[in-house]
Amino acid sequence: VQLQASGGGLVQTGDSLRLSCAASGRTSVSYGLMGWFRQAPGKEREFVAAFRWGNGATRYADSVKGRFTISRDNAKNTVYLQMNSLKPEDTAVYYCAARSVYSVRYYAAEEYTSWGQGTLVTVSS
Repeated sequence: VQLQASGGGLVQTGDSLRLSCAASGRTSVSYGLMGWFRQAPGKEREFVAAFRWGNGATRYADSVKGRFTISRDNAKNTVYLQMNSLKPEDTAVYYCAARSVYSVRYYAAEEYTSWGQGTLVTVSS
């Protein structure tokens, strides 16, 4: 499966952005799990949010809970990350990822087998 992330940009504190991750190469029913991770300069890649394709269950990192929402569009094979009330600490390259079977370790980057190229989000103070 190929993943194409987009939607990053430069925004101010408190603004919103919506990231998109378009999947191609396989049908949507083949995606057990899709997730968003981010990596800030000098830091390790960290989990942001995950979406279980089969039942629509979502999971979030504590740092984004209540501000970010992960959702999908079945017809477009696309997963979105709506980011509201952005903070400077949200600045990072955001990556979408997928695996064909759900994993209880949805927060672990090594569980995912396909990755998008990353999209940069910069939040100015």
